Amino acid sequence: MKRSHVTHPISQKILLWIHAFFLILSGCGSGPSDPSNATVHKGFQKVDFPNEARELITPIPQFQSYNDSKAKLGKKLFRDPRLSKDNTISCSHCHRLDKGGVDGLQFSIGVGGKVGHINAPTVFNAGNNFVQFWDGRARNLKEQAKFPITNPKEMASSFKEIIAKLSKDSAYQKAFKALYKEGITEDTIVNALTEFQKALVTPNSRFDQYLRGNKEILTEEEVKGFQLFKSKGCIACHNGVNVGGNMYQKIGVMQKYSDPSHNLGRYNVTKREEDKYYFKVPSLRNIDLTAPYFHNGLVATLNDAVQLMAYYQLGKILKQEESHKIVLFLKTLTGKTPAILRKNP
Repeated sequence: MKRSHVTHPISQKILLWIHAFFLILSGCGSGPSDPSNATVHKGFQKVDFPNEARELITPIPQFQSYNDSKAKLGKKLFRDPRLSKDNTISCSHCHRLDKGGVDGLQFSIGVGGKVGHINAPTVFNAGNNFVQFWDGRARNLKEQAKFPITNPKEMASSFKEIIAKLSKDSAYQKAFKALYKEGITEDTIVNALTEFQKALVTPNSRFDQYLRGNKEILTEEEVKGFQLFKSKGCIACHNGVNVGGNMYQKIGVMQKYSDPSHNLGRYNVTKREEDKYYFKVPSLRNIDLTAPYFHNGLVATLNDAVQLMAYYQLGKILKQEESHKIVLFLKTLTGKTPAILRKNP
């Protein structure tokens, strides 16, 4: 199997820069054949843009493919605390749908006050990520939906318990029977949750409108911020429809990063030495709404996040006016509220 990361201690930084250079040229990266490791630009949309608007970032499609009835059932499940062992924690407890799909905490709090060990990523646009979770342990939304439910630090439940609870609810019985001949099962619960998460997309950000040809929608400073985002090298990892979420990258490429949380990233899944400190590159969609930042939730502001990423990942110290302009650009990535959240239940 083709290796996903360079391990030679002398040449690693040089080769990563070469990799970044070709990413800028082509908008894609190399990776192993295993789909859980591969660099896949999932969710791209072929659109005919004016020549000046052809970028490595593509707009979120304005129309999504999902089953609306199943997604509405999933929406109800997502907000139901009965999915947790003691009926206190719902999916929306850690992924606030009115707060950018996150809870704003460094680490989320689960059943019995147990504290997690990694910052909760947003559920918005998650279906466009090539894998799920920071360490990529779930290949898709279907696999992802099961982990929080059974994690002892999160919902600490089991599908056997959940099925027993929901089967006592006549409204759920009726809803499941109408959509699934099997009724309430692990697979149908997961399917409904998955359809709901597929619907959690935030299209039509100001930057998306800019890419589609509306050159008046961004200010001069925001456009300069985008130009800096490209010229400084940020776009090497943050590209595609999600402005990230389509590859793994090591934290501390150019400068060593000392992580107080001691999280080993992708290594926790693969147990391969070369995967230590590699994490899924996060999406920058709606990034202004999803503080605190990084996998360890240690960075409180977007400006600090930009400064630190430039230093550790690119080996550059940005001037304050440069990081300010990049932040202005990043704020244009805030999209519209998902349509399914604008509907009564």
